Amino acid sequence: MMSSSNSINPHLDLFEEIERMKRSLNAVVLAHYYQDPDIQDVADFIGDSLQLAQQAAKTEAEVIVFCGVHFMAETAKILNPNKTVLLPDPNAGCSLADGCPPEAFARFVARHPGHFVVSYVNCSAGVKALSDVIVTSSNAKRIIERIPREQPILFAPDQHLGRYVMRETGRDMVLWPGSCQVHELFSEKKLLLLKAKHPEAQIIAHPECEASVLALADFIGSTRGLLDYVVASAARSFIVATEPGIIHQMKRACPPEKLFIAAPPTSSCACNECPHMRLNTLEKLYLSMKLGRPSLEVEPALREAAKKPIDLMLSWS
Repeated sequence: MMSSSNSINPHLDLFEEIERMKRSLNAVVLAHYYQDPDIQDVADFIGDSLQLAQQAAKTEAEVIVFCGVHFMAETAKILNPNKTVLLPDPNAGCSLADGCPPEAFARFVARHPGHFVVSYVNCSAGVKALSDVIVTSSNAKRIIERIPREQPILFAPDQHLGRYVMRETGRDMVLWPGSCQVHELFSEKKLLLLKAKHPEAQIIAHPECEASVLALADFIGSTRGLLDYVVASAARSFIVATEPGIIHQMKRACPPEKLFIAAPPTSSCACNECPHMRLNTLEKLYLSMKLGRPSLEVEPALREAAKKPIDLMLSWS
């Protein structure tokens, strides 16, 4: 049973109350593109992992309300140790981060001495602390190209993004065998069936998708890259092979005649929605601001170790 402190007056205008609390708390609401449309609409800033890390690094707000998943809010806390960082639902995790425990990753790194450790931002603070530099899907290719060619590289935790970057840069890398549960759901067969229904549509895909899906794509890019592409493209319809939360921003940024089709085939299917991202709701966002919890904490020594590769990423970006 919900306690009285956690109950919400059904007549309350949550959008208005959240705006009021932003002012009273000196708070900023950061949201990933994969959040529910209501959260995107109330956010002060919407972005992909790189944009959100950059925004968290420069914000002057005293309270950061992070509508994303745990590793994103944790990154914001690493960059802002003296600020309050709220995550509306503490159970909003990430299959990539969960599949790469720091203890196991430390053993993996030890088996490959002399390798420059590159970790995708979708990982825990413990894994970041074992890394030399952090990357996002927006900057991974650019950062890998900055590493001397004679330097062996270890890449974690997303093997599909790693293989994509290897193909794009010509660099060989040792890959941790991780993957995103959402992006692995897109199948070659389903995309071909959908393309047959919409032959004029372009297929656009996130590099976390499997190679067989990427081979069908007209364009491959980060979440932000996909958004920028559909805005600039002369094409009128797109099959979007990533978490469908980004479609809300695509519709907002494009003229109404552009059509966005979520893969897999039926718009009523929610099996490609990130179950972790969708744990955050407008009601939980309101309550986290009202109650000041749950807040993120990172132990100082771990924070310092994890901050170094993040700082390097931001400087190289």
